Amino acid sequence: MYFLIVTSLLWAFSFGLIKHHLSHVDPSFVAFARLALAAMLFLPWLRFARARLRLIARLCVLGAIEFGLMYLLYLEAFRSLQAYQVALLTIVTPIWVCLSEDILCRTFSWRPILAAGLAIIGTAIALGGAGLGRAPWHGILLIQASNVCFAFGQVWYRRLRQKDHSFDERTLFGWLYLGAVALIVPLVFTRLPTELTRLSLDESLVILYLGLIASGVGFFLWNYGASRVPAAVLAVMNNAKTPLGLVVSLVVFGESVRLARVVVGGVLIVLATVYAQRASKVA
Repeated sequence: MYFLIVTSLLWAFSFGLIKHHLSHVDPSFVAFARLALAAMLFLPWLRFARARLRLIARLCVLGAIEFGLMYLLYLEAFRSLQAYQVALLTIVTPIWVCLSEDILCRTFSWRPILAAGLAIIGTAIALGGAGLGRAPWHGILLIQASNVCFAFGQVWYRRLRQKDHSFDERTLFGWLYLGAVALIVPLVFTRLPTELTRLSLDESLVILYLGLIASGVGFFLWNYGASRVPAAVLAVMNNAKTPLGLVVSLVVFGESVRLARVVVGGVLIVLATVYAQRASKVA
């Protein structure tokens, strides 16, 4: 779980950086740049083995779903939803993680669902208890599809890693990023020269952080940790970044945050994590 906590801390800085430095940059270009930089980070360790061609193909498809399609659906949702609506709609990801695990395992367990529900309540409280308001159905469906892609990708990677004891994550993980880049690059290729010339120094530095650290190191550590914890714990930890992000917004970016709600929400997420660990031992 240590790797999931570290990743949540890395991602906690992303919210404020994007809001304060990249609000005027094309979101699809940001998504491409992040994934391309992440792929470049792992290229030196990338290995191709003919005997593992099927695994490489699976990893490319997995990355296209978990990272590429997830980003595209997520960014498209902003065309019809407000930022706070997107934030509220993403907090149900723990449920999708639990359901993905049940589908792939062809079973059902209510304890992980209960832990995920507690984490969702805690995250909703931390966000301030704001209502969803008038949100168009197509926007809601887009963000939920994005949540499903990210949840399913985590669980699929977790199962691949646990089934294959010779799985070398350092030399194989780059294939996930390449699969994601291959999905997105046709959509932004013609705009790349223009978007690159428009970037300021601050924007370039933020994109470097998001690509190399938040996406490159972050997604690697997240999937690495996902394969080493029970599915219920993984589900709950999907919401840990939200209260951490609110704390970072308060301390680093000086934004107005209801600290009492963040503390209460954070405590509920911790309790959900403890319950998820105990429930996994019982199962």
